[in-house]
Amino acid sequence: MKLIKNGRVIDPKSQFDALADILIDGQKIVAIGHDLTREDAEIIDATGKIVAPGLIDIHVHFREPGQTHKEDIHTGSLAAARGGFTTVVMMANTNPTVSTVETLTEVLSSASRENIHVKSVATITDKFDGQTLTDFEALLKAGAVGFSDDGIPFTDAGQVRKAMQKAVDFDTILALHEEDPQLTGVLGINDGAVAHQCGVTGAPTVSEYSMVARDAMLALDTKARVHFQHLSAGESVDVVRFAKAMGARITAEVTPQHFSITEDAILTHGTNAKLNPPLRRTSDIEKLIIGLQDGTIDVIATDHAPHTHAEKDQEITKAPSGMTGLETSLSLGLTHLVAPGHLSVMALLEKMTSNPAQVLGVDAGYLAENGPADLVIFDADVTREVTDDFASKASNSPFVGDQLQGVIAYTICDGDIVYQS
Repeated sequence: MKLIKNGRVIDPKSQFDALADILIDGQKIVAIGHDLTREDAEIIDATGKIVAPGLIDIHVHFREPGQTHKEDIHTGSLAAARGGFTTVVMMANTNPTVSTVETLTEVLSSASRENIHVKSVATITDKFDGQTLTDFEALLKAGAVGFSDDGIPFTDAGQVRKAMQKAVDFDTILALHEEDPQLTGVLGINDGAVAHQCGVTGAPTVSEYSMVARDAMLALDTKARVHFQHLSAGESVDVVRFAKAMGARITAEVTPQHFSITEDAILTHGTNAKLNPPLRRTSDIEKLIIGLQDGTIDVIATDHAPHTHAEKDQEITKAPSGMTGLETSLSLGLTHLVAPGHLSVMALLEKMTSNPAQVLGVDAGYLAENGPADLVIFDADVTREVTDDFASKASNSPFVGDQLQGVIAYTICDGDIVYQS
């Protein structure tokens, strides 16, 4: 048993926010209250700290199988625990892709050995071919929590509609990477002043929001549950807001990097700031923040995308896009959303706990008696310098050297301490 004492307990699902104690027995929370005592319990002093549901990230790349020189499920899970996450969802752009029951079973078998909850989507189309829909029924029975061809945009509108109709049949969710390749130049760089300074044509915002508009309307037509991944363009927020008002069953996510820094980071951090979708402009960040404030954007997800130093240490047109994100996610939210007054801590945590749990339909993301003992304890006021000493195999982050708010003290999953600073 564990007894967490004197913490500021914040539960976005119930909107509870008060000083309280939490008693854990095994994998469950058995009591939340004041002045709790239990002689045989391990005491965790949370004085001056926030106690919240374990964070949930519905968009990570753990690179297993086939790309484990970048990351694997074990090191990715260590990074997640260090970042305060107790549940993560892996994307399917591995080698081979998670398009068959055999590969999904292999991935989930590896994931089951970790001390956090590691789930996986399967691909929408076989090997990302954009045409041949996978066996949704068999993959769901084998444990997939949804479907995504993340990393590859779905260009055939007819096939998108068929996939949505199939998702409705099996009451599952599609997560979409929105980007029209016919409208892009070099991926990973916003098509603007910085790209032109680098001597390239980048990816304009219209390549994203035009696809969001198409698929939002298809979602409205089919009544499918559709989740838009890593929005970066201000216009995309406007489109999602409009489609939600029309009744589309859609949700959306934004990454911490996209609300924290602009395309200018390319000039100072080089390829570590090359991301897909790319970092955009201040005007886009302003609209992303408004989307977080008014509920248009439901979820904050990292799009944790580790690469090796050698892969990133290439010229801008050749280096892969992406950054390691699990270990800086909460701090970026506290620094760039909470500290300036854009969101309360409660609202930030809602986007990182109860909302992603609702999108997934999993029993997680809340604190309640008889609920799961998945928690994070952190100090929101302490400032730390981000170093390249990550638990992840990768250190490709434009935030190395930055001073960020927030330090994780404990991550607890299924009642066990899986990270302690």
